[in-house]
Amino acid sequence: MTKVPFTYTADSFKVAIDCIVFGFDKQELKLLLVHRNMEPAKGQWSLMGGFLSQEESLNDGAKRILYQLTGLEDVYLEQVYLFGDINRDPVERVISICYYALIKLEDYDEELGQNHDAHWFPIKARPELIFDHEQMVDAALYRLRRRAGYQPIGFELLPEKFTMKQLLDLYIAIFDRYDKPFDEGNFSKKILSLGILNKTNEKLRGNSKKGSFLYSFDQAGYESVKEKGFRIIG
Repeated sequence: MTKVPFTYTADSFKVAIDCIVFGFDKQELKLLLVHRNMEPAKGQWSLMGGFLSQEESLNDGAKRILYQLTGLEDVYLEQVYLFGDINRDPVERVISICYYALIKLEDYDEELGQNHDAHWFPIKARPELIFDHEQMVDAALYRLRRRAGYQPIGFELLPEKFTMKQLLDLYIAIFDRYDKPFDEGNFSKKILSLGILNKTNEKLRGNSKKGSFLYSFDQAGYESVKEKGFRIIG
């Protein structure tokens, strides 16, 4: 695109991108945070973020920041909200677009995370965050729960093959239903009726001698039914 030799007359400010990175450890929903290594708020807990360059789109900027922190590409990434309070950053006017990402913990680059002083926290036991990052996390959680209710994005947090119990535990964690869990029998019946799972001949051998069958997400099955609309939860 050819640039027109003209300059707009307007106030200038920075545009930042902050990433809310979720993972699942088979029991709890986790949040990836970094120890901030610069002022202001040096040493406090923060989301991973950075400034957008003039040569990249919003999505490309979010992918770059996520890759720098996790070493991962081609992960589920969704824009959540724009935060533009005038005084949200104590240094200068900064508008931030926040994204959330869903990653498999087994794919996460631990060494790279250590280089950034990044740590996983249970979502319900996260430390106090800087600036308006707590509001960002809440907005991302709200969006995640809405999406997970009618889209199979939760599978992004599971290994390729999983048991029905592992899938149930994931939805309990996402929707914070520890005090009133979903009924396992009803959940299994509902999820199997949607036609979005493949049952394998493999079993996970644990405490039970019988073991539990492993399932995988059926992308083709999902494509065939998604236009009709359905609810996974609710």
